[in-house]
Amino acid sequence: MTTFRISEAAALLGVSADTVRRWVDGGRLPAERDEHGHRRVPGAELAAFVRDQARGGAAPEQGERFSSARNRLRGIVTEVVRDGVMAQVEIQAGPFRVVSLMSREAADELGLRVGVVAEAVVKSTNVVVEVSDPG
Repeated sequence: MTTFRISEAAALLGVSADTVRRWVDGGRLPAERDEHGHRRVPGAELAAFVRDQARGGAAPEQGERFSSARNRLRGIVTEVVRDGVMAQVEIQAGPFRVVSLMSREAADELGLRVGVVAEAVVKSTNVVVEVSDPG
């Protein structure tokens, strides 16, 4: 069974190791001790925790819309390049850089400019999944 050190779990979740330790100490995230006494989080438990966190706010708030797109990356706009018809928008969402090409009109209507918080919503029928260690 795959297990993760506290620091590895933190990196995967985009939080600090102290946050993961607090979740473990508070009983929100299960962990086991290895032969050296270090805490290890079982991969299946970490996946379940992340899944539950993501589903925590399933009902939309007033004025929000439902969407079939489930891949959402909230971040900050780091660059907007406009020409006569198109715009290229870059968003830094945690460690991820997302680039979107859209009409200039759409970028203008959304008020996209450097420093604005935006959400990249990705819906795709073709997603490549890679792993570094199929172990």
